[in-house]
Amino acid sequence: MQPDERIFVAGHRGLVGAAILRQLKTEGFKNLIFRSSRELDLRDRRAVEAFFEQEQPAYVFLAAAKVGGILANNRYPAEFICDNLHIQTNVIDAAYRGGVKKLLFLGSSCIYPKYAPQPIKEESLLTGPLEPTNEWYAVAKIAGIKMSQAYRRQYGFNAISLMPTNLYGPGDNFDFKTSHVLPALIRKFHEAKVACAPEVVVWGSGTPRREFLHVDDLADAAIFLMRHYNEGEIINVGTGKDITIADLARLIKEIVDYSGEIVFDTSKPDGTPRKLLDTTKLTQLGWQPKIDLRGGIASTYKWFLEN
Repeated sequence: MQPDERIFVAGHRGLVGAAILRQLKTEGFKNLIFRSSRELDLRDRRAVEAFFEQEQPAYVFLAAAKVGGILANNRYPAEFICDNLHIQTNVIDAAYRGGVKKLLFLGSSCIYPKYAPQPIKEESLLTGPLEPTNEWYAVAKIAGIKMSQAYRRQYGFNAISLMPTNLYGPGDNFDFKTSHVLPALIRKFHEAKVACAPEVVVWGSGTPRREFLHVDDLADAAIFLMRHYNEGEIINVGTGKDITIADLARLIKEIVDYSGEIVFDTSKPDGTPRKLLDTTKLTQLGWQPKIDLRGGIASTYKWFLEN
């Protein structure tokens, strides 16, 4: 990837796409292409084909997707499977037909089997039942990975697929109805602090373990892999460390400086019991995360306050 080559970041307004765009600019890439969903609906095949014909990007970071937490996945299953299938099918096919040199597709650690052996190796994909609360999103993302692999096998198209762990950072979604656990907890503790509320209710038992990666680290890894990885097999991107939801809540409580109590609502779903990625493959290529969890949450809370 040369600094003057045309690079399309699909989903540049989302958490991941915005971070990739920031990192590309930091590293001196100047010929960057991006469109808002109003300017280009990636679910519209004809619009996507016309875009690729006109812009002719050399590289594509496919970070556009419909995403959300347990509540959103349960409430809008049709949209999660349909929108994601349309977006990735249109972009991958148009990229191949448009002569793109390389495409990076973003999967997710939540699409591994619910009871995959821990830490999760790349070979675990499709070896067991999915987590029921997000199977619609998972099926769509798995289809995107398989489509990338199929286009590599049949056409020699250089498409790679990353499996990032749980992400957070500046630009995150803090809407209770659609957000993931970490930003939702930041907002919950902040609002409880402002209101002097005596307690904060956290969904589930607090026992599930989760791994969290700052989105700026993911962006750094994505660009690293775009430069150095050319295989069809998926590759995990994470920290290799996890934390219980209870300990995460305590850490956020401390960072926000909230003085009330934490109450766990066990009537709400826990989701997958544990989700830690085996990142051996990535570390052997020479990449390591740089942002620790405490520092990452503190900077994210600062961004939340400012925005």
